[in-house]
Amino acid sequence: MCGIAGIAGSLTPDTAGRVQAMLRALEHRGPDQHGLWCSGASGHGAVLGHRRLSILDLSEAGRQPMIHAGSGVALSYNGECYNFAELRRELESLGHQFRSQSDTEVLLAAYVEWGEQAIERLRGMFAIALWDPRERSLLMVRDRLGIKPLYYACTAGQVVFASEVRAILQANPALRRLDRVALSAYLWHGFVPGPRTLVADIQLVPAGTMLRVRDDGRIEAPRRYWRLPRPSPSADAESARLAAAEELEHAVRLRLVSDVPLGVFLSGGVDSSVIATLAQRNSAKPIQTFNITFDDAKFDESSYAERVARALGTEHHRIPLTEANFREQLPAALDSLDQPTFDAVNTYFVSRAVREAGLTVALSGAGGDELFGGYASFRELPAMQTWSRLARPLPARLRNLLAGAVARLAAGAGSEVPPQTRWGKLADILAADGDPVALYQCAYALFTRRMHADLQLRADEPLMWGLYPERYQEFASEVAGMDPLFTVSHLELQSFIGERLLRDTDTASMAVSLEARVPILDHKFIEAVSRLPAESRYLPLGRKGFLRALMADHVPADIFDRPKAGFELPLELWCKRSLLADMDATFRDLNLAHAIGLDAEVTARIWRAFRKGGAGLYWSRVWALFVLMRWCQRYGVYV
Repeated sequence: MCGIAGIAGSLTPDTAGRVQAMLRALEHRGPDQHGLWCSGASGHGAVLGHRRLSILDLSEAGRQPMIHAGSGVALSYNGECYNFAELRRELESLGHQFRSQSDTEVLLAAYVEWGEQAIERLRGMFAIALWDPRERSLLMVRDRLGIKPLYYACTAGQVVFASEVRAILQANPALRRLDRVALSAYLWHGFVPGPRTLVADIQLVPAGTMLRVRDDGRIEAPRRYWRLPRPSPSADAESARLAAAEELEHAVRLRLVSDVPLGVFLSGGVDSSVIATLAQRNSAKPIQTFNITFDDAKFDESSYAERVARALGTEHHRIPLTEANFREQLPAALDSLDQPTFDAVNTYFVSRAVREAGLTVALSGAGGDELFGGYASFRELPAMQTWSRLARPLPARLRNLLAGAVARLAAGAGSEVPPQTRWGKLADILAADGDPVALYQCAYALFTRRMHADLQLRADEPLMWGLYPERYQEFASEVAGMDPLFTVSHLELQSFIGERLLRDTDTASMAVSLEARVPILDHKFIEAVSRLPAESRYLPLGRKGFLRALMADHVPADIFDRPKAGFELPLELWCKRSLLADMDATFRDLNLAHAIGLDAEVTARIWRAFRKGGAGLYWSRVWALFVLMRWCQRYGVYV
C-alpha cells in the first residue's frame, strides 16, 4: 500500500521537483521508502514518483518505481494484487524471471506480456501509473470498485496525477479554486461524487476505468473495463449460494497474505463478524481483532464484539475512545481529510488505534449491507416509490400544499429551519414521480431541495437530483428494468460504497499508514452474488441470512438478534458539548462562508436550529458544513 504521483507530457526543468513536492505531501501513505524515476531530462515523457508502505517483500527488491529490464516499462503502483502468486506461476511458464517476491514485479511482467488485458486478470485493489516507452504513453488505471483513488489535472501540456488531491495542490498551488458544481453536489451528499472534486481542475479517474495519456499531454478517451454486474439469478439457487460462499472464503484467504502484522476490525455486527470468522478459520494462529468502546452505553457495542471474539478464539483488543480523546485528536482527524466528507473521521479514529497497536494491515466488513439488504433503504425506497406513484394523479400545487402542511406539523412551533429528513422531504419524494434514482438521492440528501438552493450563493450548472447529469443518466440506465431490491443494492454499491465509503476508508486509513482490505467487495465475489435469487440474497430484509449462514457453526446466532446499529461516534452530543466552541466560531465566520460560496445567514440559521434541537435536523447536517468550511480554510480553496 502506497502513494503514487507523477507528471506526463512536456517535461520542464522543474518537473522532477514538483513530483518530489507531491511525494512529500504523500509521506503518510508510504513512510518506509520513496523513489523517483524520469524517462528523460527534457522533451516529452514522464516522471513517476512513489511512497512505499511495505506489505509484501520488505526488501529493496520491492522498491518502486519499478522498471522492466527488457522493455523499459516503468510502474508506480498503489494497492495489492491478491492473485499475484497464481499470475506469477503462469508468467514463469511463459519464460519470465523474477528477482523479488513482490506483487509489483508480477503486475509489471503481466503488462509486458498481455498489455492492457493484464488489468482484467488482476484480483485486488489498485491505482496504477505505467509509462510505456514503446507506446510513448502513460496508462492510468483504477480498480473495479474504486477502492484505491487516483486523481489528475491537465495543465499546460502536462497531466499531473497523484493518490490525493492535496498532493496535486502541493505541486500546483494555482489550482486552488473551488468548483461550484462540486460544491452543490457536496451540499447534497456530504461528499463530492466523482469524477469532479471540490477543486475545479482536478478530476478523479472513475472506478473500473483506464486512461491513456500520450507524451504530448493529450488524454485519449477513457476505457471502462468493468461494471457492476446486473443480477442474473441462477435457476439452481443452492449451487449459486455455495459458489458465492466459496468465493468469499477465497477472497478472505487471499487477503490474509502479508509480511507485516494483520488484524480485523470487529464491531460485533454481522459483516465484520463473518470476516473474522473466515479469517480465523483460515489462520494457523489466533488472529487479532479490534473494537472501539465508548463511555455512552447507547453507542457502545463492545460486548457483542467480545462475544464474537470469544466464540472464535481471536486475540481481541478493546480500544476506548472518550470525548476528551476525540476533542484532542480532532485537528489531526480533520487534517487527514483529502477532500471534505462528513463521515471519514469515524474510520480515522479506528485506524489510528489499530495502527498504534502495531498493525499495518486490517480487514474490514464493508459491503455486506449493500450486497445483502442490511440497510433501511431496502424497505424505505420501495415504499417511497409507491407513495410517489400514488400521488401522481394529484395536481402539483395540491401535492406541494400537502407536503408543506406535513413538514410544518413535523417541525412544531417556532423552528427556524424546516425538517431536513423524513417528512420534511415529502415534497421532494412526491416530485420524484417514482424515479428510483431520484428517490434514492432524496433518501440520502442532507437537505431538501429548497434548503439546498438557499444554502448556495450561486451554482454554475444544475444538478439532476444531486447528481451531475451524466452520472444521473448512467445510474438510470444501469438500473432500468431491475426489480426494486436489486435496484437499491446497485445504487448503494455505486453511490454510497463507490463514491463515499471506499474513498473515506482509503483516506482515513492511509493517514496513519494503515492498509485496509475489504474482502466482501472482491469483484469475483460480487459477480457470484449477482447470480443469487432475490429471496436467498435479501430476505428476510435486514438479517443478511447468507452471511449469517457462514458463521452458523462458529458464532452464537443470538448475538445478532438486535436492532442494527452501524459504527457511529456520539457526534450528536459532542457537537453540543466539547466541540461547541470550535463549531460556533466557524459558523460565525461570515467571510469564510461567503468565500466558499455559501449563504452565511442560512448556514448560521441551520447551526442555531441544531443547537436548539430542531426537529429533523440531525448532526450530519451541521457536521458536513463544519467540515467543508474547515477544509476550505485549511487548504485555501475558495470560489
